[in-house]
Amino acid sequence: MSGLPNCPKCKSEYTYEDGTNYVCPECAHEWAKDAGESTEQARVWKDANGNVLQDGDSVTVIKDLKIKGSSSVVKVGTKVKNIRLIDGDHDIDCKIDGIGAMQLKSEFVKKA
Repeated sequence: MSGLPNCPKCKSEYTYEDGTNYVCPECAHEWAKDAGESTEQARVWKDANGNVLQDGDSVTVIKDLKIKGSSSVVKVGTKVKNIRLIDGDHDIDCKIDGIGAMQLKSEFVKKA
């Protein structure tokens, strides 16, 4: 679209200049022009033991997890393959055999 950077907060491409700042019309976030891309830092996801997680890793659940709105439980020791890391409170998106698609917190898993 233009040579302006995307919003660091919501990643919108519709940013515009306002004096010495960039402004995002979608989330109303403002940041200084001189801050540039240095304000963005790559997020690092870690498991319960402090190991760095990456997309496609396999993890093992370290605690029985109740599934909200169901009587099912994800048992300790359940292995989850091919995880996808996302932003948010529950930062692992995955499919668990016998249960289906769900999101997990990285603090309740360890790298397999």
